Amino acid sequence: MRTIVIGCDNAAVHLKNELMKFMEQKGYTVENMGCDSEKDDIYYPYIAKKACQEIIDSGYEKRGVLICGTGLGMAMTANKFPGIRAGVCHDIFSAERLILSNDGNVLCMGERVIGVELAKCILERWLSLEFKDSPSTPKVEAIKEIESENLIECG
Repeated sequence: MRTIVIGCDNAAVHLKNELMKFMEQKGYTVENMGCDSEKDDIYYPYIAKKACQEIIDSGYEKRGVLICGTGLGMAMTANKFPGIRAGVCHDIFSAERLILSNDGNVLCMGERVIGVELAKCILERWLSLEFKDSPSTPKVEAIKEIESENLIECG
């Protein structure tokens, strides 16, 4: 089974905890990147950074789930890292397209946007899919090309 890294800010602790239990029950290894309390005021970009670095360090073998109030800030931050393709998904079709059309390796959601049961359905569908060579492959390669042209690695 795959290892999934998961992280949230203080606006999404409840949803993160529910999704962690859900994935563990499904047999996934789940690595918690924080935050663990609604009183923790760490900014979501630092949680996204920790999770994305873990994915990169795994050679992109791990996938990530990042949750904040809307999912938007987490996705914006995650997409700053090389090889990370993150998208906000609040419906199953978007989650399918994140994998099948974009080879997305980080699923972002917002606790203030969707409920726990819908989030579980979205996550389960996303985890069940793998990117395969398809008409989308040249588009994903174009994303990688643009990323390599524009991302400057910092020491």
